[in-house]
Amino acid sequence: MYNVLQTPVFGIIVTIVFFNLGRYIQRKTSNPICNPLLIAIVGIILFLSISKIPYENYKIGADSLNFFLGPVTVVLAVPLYKQFELFKKHMFEIIVGIGCGIVISFVSVLIIGKIANSDVSIINSLIPKSITTPMGISLANSLNGIESITQFVAIIFTGIFGGMVASTVFKLGNINHPVAKGIALGTSAHALGTTKGF
Repeated sequence: MYNVLQTPVFGIIVTIVFFNLGRYIQRKTSNPICNPLLIAIVGIILFLSISKIPYENYKIGADSLNFFLGPVTVVLAVPLYKQFELFKKHMFEIIVGIGCGIVISFVSVLIIGKIANSDVSIINSLIPKSITTPMGISLANSLNGIESITQFVAIIFTGIFGGMVASTVFKLGNINHPVAKGIALGTSAHALGTTKGF
């Protein structure tokens, strides 16, 4: 018998439904805690738990979506190209901002990891926390990190948290320039954060 729950369509539809539910809730509440990705993650976990549908069934479709993360990341070069004049105008500030962000991100993970007496594999899994998912997973694998920790704990949490606190941090720091906001968020909270930059 044909079982739709064991096809990629099931996981894809569930993901789209819960993400759009998250977007709807965010629009209605305007609360930074109501992040669509966070709502989708919690909603999918609850849905699978309550309905007793095995995670493996959902994962078939989720893996199909995961496959497109790499190509979609490459497509990000298009808006960058369209803003090339802006990039040239602020090239020094952008390079310095990104450079400082990388160093601070790397050093903070090492310091917190040492203070918490974390295993090297955990530290290596957290190092790519501020990188877009496909690149972060690739870096974690090359560092012998744990892919699931990198993807779900480090990268997703960093992006969601960055988006949630961005407005408050910008107000406290009196940061108003769109380039400064974009570089700060892109460097610290990758693509998820930059959606809150403007």
